[in-house]
Amino acid sequence: MDKFFTSDGKFSVAKVATQLVVLSALVLGLVAFVGNNKTVTLNVDGKVSSVQTFGGTVEQVVKAAKVDLKASDRVSPSLDATVENGSVINVNLAKAVKVNLDGAEKTVSTTARDVAGLVTQLGVASSSELSVPKTAQLSVDGSFVAISTPKTVTILADGKAAKTTTTAATVGEVLKDARVKLAAADRTSQPANAKVVSNMVVKVSRVDTSKTATVAEEIPFETLSTNSAAILKGEEKVTQAGAPGIVTHKYKLVLVDGREASRTLVSRTVTREPVTEKVTVGTKEKPKPKPKPAAEAESGNTGAAAPAMMNEGMWDKIAQCESGGNWSINSGNGYYGGLQFDIQTWIGSGGGQYAPNASQASKAQQIDIANRVYAERGLQPWGCGWAASS
Repeated sequence: MDKFFTSDGKFSVAKVATQLVVLSALVLGLVAFVGNNKTVTLNVDGKVSSVQTFGGTVEQVVKAAKVDLKASDRVSPSLDATVENGSVINVNLAKAVKVNLDGAEKTVSTTARDVAGLVTQLGVASSSELSVPKTAQLSVDGSFVAISTPKTVTILADGKAAKTTTTAATVGEVLKDARVKLAAADRTSQPANAKVVSNMVVKVSRVDTSKTATVAEEIPFETLSTNSAAILKGEEKVTQAGAPGIVTHKYKLVLVDGREASRTLVSRTVTREPVTEKVTVGTKEKPKPKPKPAAEAESGNTGAAAPAMMNEGMWDKIAQCESGGNWSINSGNGYYGGLQFDIQTWIGSGGGQYAPNASQASKAQQIDIANRVYAERGLQPWGCGWAASS
């Protein structure tokens, strides 16, 4: 029997109403199901998936997709944003990346998906040299990236200065990139493994060890003395002249940029032996001096011989003015002789070798002492010095 009729065959309105209610509930449930079920695109660090979800917010969708979020992760739109059919949710998970930046290591927390995003976050030059490609994905479990930023380096080599911008990590790499060839002995102001820093100056010194130098030097001669009774005491006679020898030194040179930096003795060769000088030294006693003539002894003159008279004409003019030309005058006023020496000047200038005062000395002896005073003081001591030019 039809479900809308009673057992006795009569049509039941109540049953129809009940079925309509049930049908309506089913329809409404189906509409609600279809209305709450949405298709959402979920992008987790570049991994894109399509998600069927009943979640009403971003947070509900992410949790339903079993994405374990941390406080440092970045989600767009925000977790409390409403999700609609066709919504796109981007999740960038935080990653701890060990970064070596120009030799200094540190750990950086980033939500960037790849190395390019990390470089942008760090704010380093896009032309920096990287240990991995920019497109390399960063791992949540940890990644390592070495970054060498561009630096300006000045290279001084072969008399020229050249500036270059480089991302090389070491001085050796900079020189190689600049095509500066180094010989085995060449030197650099910084070691090859030194880290490059901005505004660094690297000087290349060319070292030449192939040159030598030869220097000849004298060898002093020795003197051999022999005593002889045939020669008076105080006299010597050279019987064989001495001559210096010659020694040749050979040096190995080290030239730095063309200039000698050091030298090392390689060999020493005597090319001429020195000749010993032989000297005969007298030991014979000198004969005793003859007694002085009585007149000379009385006068107090020692009899020492004076040198040949120099400037005799000049001194004659001065003596004529000072003493009337009387070379033996003693006027009793403290001044003596033709040039009127006082005792202090006479003795102080060596006159004592001739006589106690000038009046007891000969003309030649007085002129000798006058020339000594003249050599030191000119004509200033003589009041009649003007007479020399008359």
